[in-house]
Amino acid sequence: MPHRTQQIIWTGILTGIPLLFLIAFFFWPLVNILRLSVTAVGVEAVLVRPYFRQTLWFTLWQAALSTGLTLLVGLPAAYLFARYTFPGRSLLRALTTVPFVMPTVVVAAAFRALLGSQGVVNQGLMALFDLSRPPLRLDQTLAIILLAHVFYNTAIVVRLVGGFWAHLNPRLNEAARTMGASRWRAFREVTLPLLRPSLLSASLLIFLFTFTSFGVILLLGGPMFSTLETEIYRQYVNFLRPDIAAVLALFQIVFTFVVMMIYTRWQQGTAVSLDMRAEKANLKRPNTWPEKAAVTLIMGGLFLFLVTPLLALVWQSLVDRNGDLTPAYYQALSETRRGSVVFISPLTAVRNSIGYALLTVLLAGGLGLATAVALSRPTRWRKWADPLFMLPLGASAVTLGFGYVVTYSTLRTSAWLVLIAHTLVALPFVVRSLLPVLQGIKPGLREAAAVMGATPGRVWREVDLPIIGRALLVAAVFAFTVSMGEFGATSFIVRPNSGFLTMPIAIQRFLSTPGGALNFGQAMAMSVILMVVSAAGFIAIERFRYADIGEF
Repeated sequence: MPHRTQQIIWTGILTGIPLLFLIAFFFWPLVNILRLSVTAVGVEAVLVRPYFRQTLWFTLWQAALSTGLTLLVGLPAAYLFARYTFPGRSLLRALTTVPFVMPTVVVAAAFRALLGSQGVVNQGLMALFDLSRPPLRLDQTLAIILLAHVFYNTAIVVRLVGGFWAHLNPRLNEAARTMGASRWRAFREVTLPLLRPSLLSASLLIFLFTFTSFGVILLLGGPMFSTLETEIYRQYVNFLRPDIAAVLALFQIVFTFVVMMIYTRWQQGTAVSLDMRAEKANLKRPNTWPEKAAVTLIMGGLFLFLVTPLLALVWQSLVDRNGDLTPAYYQALSETRRGSVVFISPLTAVRNSIGYALLTVLLAGGLGLATAVALSRPTRWRKWADPLFMLPLGASAVTLGFGYVVTYSTLRTSAWLVLIAHTLVALPFVVRSLLPVLQGIKPGLREAAAVMGATPGRVWREVDLPIIGRALLVAAVFAFTVSMGEFGATSFIVRPNSGFLTMPIAIQRFLSTPGGALNFGQAMAMSVILMVVSAAGFIAIERFRYADIGEF
């Protein structure tokens, strides 16, 4: 068989298997949500009841407010990393990304550990002023939700805006200052217009992440606050109204799609020609006292904001109510207590999560590798196939989980459905980790091997595979950490009395159910384990990423 024919056949196989997976476990569940949402009763209930209008309004304005506050905190940090070099810069920049790779349940647990009624801040104030009650009542308030959103998304501003800002030629701003413009006017009329595309990209991502926020709202807001995400969950799980949940899910899908379309068209019409420079050429040491004071203030504030919640989480997992150090909460993870809010030992949930994560690495890794290989080859259908496989990245995990339970009722209590959900969520990360490296392989290497008589399989084994080895490690780490922290889709599939309970679900149960210090302490201990796994995954990704190539 000619090599050209073999290549066509293999490309068809490599594309067909992931495409069938996408059709079966992404598009078909969404179609079922659409079918379920057209029931007259569900549509009428959503349109008539003021509660759902209030839920929609809260979802919109809390996302907008979270976006604005994140930009307010992130822009000074982005400027700091774009223009100054100082001791500890690389470490601090890495720390800004750590919160973003944390599962949402860990972020929620960290802020409960820091600012909750049993948190470090309240305990310290009570001891300092001899108070009998916590002076800060931030549990189930908007303030703690907004703080968690800003904490979680600051990395987007630092990475997107700061990375773009670092390559802008500072002479443009200096020229405006020479012509008499003040520092503020030069920023407003020169720098800000150039930063607009990256600012819009960051704002859009932050808005979408907070618009579809689930774990933070559910754990920190409680029943006092509800977004579309949490309401979809409550309508299906608590009130047994899948028709109303489907209408809300459909609205969320349509709204997200419309926002993305508006953004794409706006971005196409606002492209500007830029004089870009290497990042190192723009960095300088702070020399004047105002510069040194500003850098010190931003560094200190950023460090405290990013590190304090995580340190509080570790501290709360190691101390009892009397403030004494104890390993009791970690030791209790192996126990199955009578009357516990989970029906298996927390350690079993840890093992379940690790098992799911390892299987996700295999399944998402295989599907993602096949997809990336197919997309790396120049074909006519690649323009539409590439964004097609990225669609799960923009979909809400809660919507996917809801789609699964209404589509695959026979698998409703099966561990396989959890694995499928984790694989679908991880698949875009695997593809985007591998695709840039595969596209960067010079065609001449493959052609030379083929001329010397190597079959397509041997070319793949001896040319492509050694080059993408590090990218495969990055993809595997992405799949593992995404699976370990997945919460939205799993919350629909796994019930508390299930033997397939995962760590995020167990943490949510411990934090949401009153049960004294032991429930709280076990939630803290499990959150620390998840935090360590996520941080180790991020370090591994940064370590093995091939020459900074990759789209995450």
